[in-house]
Order: sequence, then C-alpha cells, then structure tokens
Amino acid sequence: MPRSNRLEELILSHSTALFRAALSVTGHVQDAEDAVQEAYLKFLETLPKLEDQGREKAWLMRVTVNAALDRVRDKKRHPTGELLDIYPAPEGETRELLESIGRLPANERAAVHLFYYEGYTTDEIAKILKCRPGTARSYLSRAREHLRQELKGEIEL
Repeated sequence: MPRSNRLEELILSHSTALFRAALSVTGHVQDAEDAVQEAYLKFLETLPKLEDQGREKAWLMRVTVNAALDRVRDKKRHPTGELLDIYPAPEGETRELLESIGRLPANERAAVHLFYYEGYTTDEIAKILKCRPGTARSYLSRAREHLRQELKGEIEL
C-alpha cells in the first residue's frame, strides 16, 4: 500500500483514540494535538513493519502517550479546567471523578485512561509507557488510592 494511503487510513481509524489519550495526559488541547501529530510524523519517518493494524495502533498509542508525557515533563504544567471543557462529562459524580483524574500525576493519569477508556491490559500499558508490567499496575493502584482518598468513597471505583 502506498505510504500516503496507509497514513490516511491510520489517521481516519485512530486519531480520536490517540487524541483522547494525549489529552488525558496533557490536559491541554494544543499539546495533545502536537503529541498526535508527532506520532504520525515518527510513523512516517520510521515506517515500522507491523503485521497487523492492532500493532500499528499500539505503536502509535505508545509514541503518542510518550510524546504527551514529554510535554508535561518539559513544561512542568498541571492540567487546568480546559480538559473538562473539551472532554465534557455530566455534572455531579462523573464530573467530580474526571476533575480528580485530571489532578493525578501524568503517569497515573495515562494508565487510568489507557486501562479504563481504551481497554488496554496492564501488560499493554507497560509497553506503551515503556515500563515494567508491575510498574503499570502500581500506577493504576496508586491512582485508585489517590482517587479513593480524594473522593472519600463517594464514587464506586
């Protein structure tokens, strides 16, 4: 398949998931868009030889999340209310939960998004975040504990 058709197909099928993952990590629309764009550029530069689309998505997700984490580290930013304006949720418990997730450290926020919103296993999350599976499980465990403490049992996790 020609390079441009392959990229177009990837963009059409994966952009929304990549953007949501990047937005959950950065909390900023522009940074999330930049991270997704960076992933597609790296894909074009390296043209990984992947056997199936599942691996292409995982590869793109890993590159996107890492680019988003780099932006958070480089700028030492914390998420703002902007995330909830773009990533709307109903009022009440769901909104409170999303606000709490937005205050988690970047790695924990990424793990929560990948596990609960994208459906990745902890082994897959470990590959995406370039860490050990135990570390990915620790991110999720710490995130749950932070959320439990902050929400004080108001929302079922």
